[in-house]
Amino acid sequence: MTIHVNIGEAKTRFSELAARAMRGEDIVVQKAGVPMLRLVPIQGAKGIDKAERRTRIDAMLAEADKIPRSDNSFELEWDENGLPI
Repeated sequence: MTIHVNIGEAKTRFSELAARAMRGEDIVVQKAGVPMLRLVPIQGAKGIDKAERRTRIDAMLAEADKIPRSDNSFELEWDENGLPI
């Protein structure tokens, strides 16, 4: 099934339309009722799964922890309620 959308609507719903195109649906974008372009996924492109994304984030955070603090950094003191003093 082909989905025809106006260019303004496509702008508003781009994420949804892109996801549908990646699932194999045919998306045609029109301007003044004239078909102008088609959204199609790039062949061979694949997204990363949650586990891979988590691995990448953990690696970035580990690298950020290695960055030394500047000399003018300060530590907050906390009260008995866990609030900064």
